[in-house]
Amino acid sequence: MKPVIFLLMLTLVISVSGLTTVAFAQEGETSSTIAGQKLLGAGLAFGLAAAGAGIGLGFVGSAGLAVISENPALQSKVFIFIGMVESIAIYGIVMMFIILGQ
Repeated sequence: MKPVIFLLMLTLVISVSGLTTVAFAQEGETSSTIAGQKLLGAGLAFGLAAAGAGIGLGFVGSAGLAVISENPALQSKVFIFIGMVESIAIYGIVMMFIILGQ
């Protein structure tokens, strides 16, 4: 698990370092810089939310299959928990569209 956290932190540092711009003697930022930062932010919002939902779904799905194999009557409750985990990815998509819409 430690290498995964290290790779995620390294990716975050590299992505944030791409947000820094060189200081020029001009007023305001160029529109291409702002558009690039929007795309980077939207990609990070959706990518990290989808990665988190995927990891969570792996844990919840495996535990849910174990519960269903022992007691099939609990199938509806397992589906509720899976839906709660999947909502994290949906929140990431919503944030992506909010970032791109500004």
